[in-house]
Amino acid sequence: MADPNFTSAERMDLYRRMFQLNRSFHFVIQRLDELSETSIFNRKDLAELRGLTQEVQVEINTVLLSPLHTAELDDWGTFGKVRAAIEKRLKEPLPKQRRKH
Repeated sequence: MADPNFTSAERMDLYRRMFQLNRSFHFVIQRLDELSETSIFNRKDLAELRGLTQEVQVEINTVLLSPLHTAELDDWGTFGKVRAAIEKRLKEPLPKQRRKH
């Protein structure tokens, strides 16, 4: 798979969707915690379901974040060149000014 190139808007949308996905897992885990407070469901079963939910969440994040991590590193290298060029320019001595006679 080729390294993706993202605009700022695309990057924001991707991270927003990742946030929403993880928030959804958080809500599932909260609901399972709430259900464990009732006497209807077996607490051990609900604890296992929470663990399975978190395992799936981690697996999804691992798969989805890998290409994003690569893209971020590539962009960091690209945009780091801009900063390096600015720093180089700022370190250059100022041109000597001519004296007026």
